[in-house]
Amino acid sequence: MDLALPLPGRPWPDWRAWWHRPQELRIDVDPPPSDSLEQELDTLHGRLYAPGDRLYGLPAQALPDPRFALRWREADGEWYVYVEDLRARRLAGTTVFNRLIEVDRHADEHVRAPHSRYAAPYQRRGLATAVYRWMLAQGVCLVSGARQSPGAHALWQALARQHATAFVDLRQKPMVYMGRDVPPHLREALPVRMLMLGEGWTLPRFADAVRMALPHEDGRDAGLPA
Repeated sequence: MDLALPLPGRPWPDWRAWWHRPQELRIDVDPPPSDSLEQELDTLHGRLYAPGDRLYGLPAQALPDPRFALRWREADGEWYVYVEDLRARRLAGTTVFNRLIEVDRHADEHVRAPHSRYAAPYQRRGLATAVYRWMLAQGVCLVSGARQSPGAHALWQALARQHATAFVDLRQKPMVYMGRDVPPHLREALPVRMLMLGEGWTLPRFADAVRMALPHEDGRDAGLPA
């Protein structure tokens, strides 16, 4: 996977045909104690600069705020992103793009489930959002977690205003399409997740790639960017 950021000035995909009201997701995850997270981030930052460590010398990419840069590595198909505060010489937080054991090999090639942890001083500053957008720009599609923290919920709501979304059920393989919106009682089912399409995807193209059946009304290609 080529993880280069889009060229400066390159427009984001026009999802106007897909825009809809952001949907509610389950919110009941408490963040870890701040002291333990700070210690873990300090340890990880030290490893980034420890010759011989597997985190040493990871590629870096500046974020829109030049104070911050992200570093990344891939292991067993999962992506680990470390957001560094260059000025303070510390890690602001991390995001892991996990594989999903619930999906089959066709979907595994295209979807990842993000999980973020950021220190309190760096929350609500758009850092995790920038990382998610970075991954979506590579054409990777994201699937929400079974449960979300309030911060993750707000992040998904913000991204849903710019990226095409739908609901899927992960109880079966291949994943089952639930619709672009679902009733609240269905949204509460743990296997029902929000799918967010990465750049270059339309719903029909994604469904074809992952062998997911679509109803006729949602199976027409809207002519969005390929």
